[in-house]
Amino acid sequence: MSDDIHKLKQEIEDFTIQKTSCESRINELRNQEDPAAGKFHHEEIFSLQQEKLRLQVEIEFRENKINRLMMEA
Repeated sequence: MSDDIHKLKQEIEDFTIQKTSCESRINELRNQEDPAAGKFHHEEIFSLQQEKLRLQVEIEFRENKINRLMMEA
């Protein structure tokens, strides 16, 4: 069972890195926008926000699974 928990924690770490990368890219795109020049990145920002939310759900799912495994032990 501890192997399962270790695997889940590794997955959480991987998803967290991906989520941080998404957040960083979102901030970069927002800083690059220039409304006066008509330069917007709304579609890419929206897509990245959706991906960030998906990653957060994956993280929470694994955290809940770890908690269930620990309660069963």
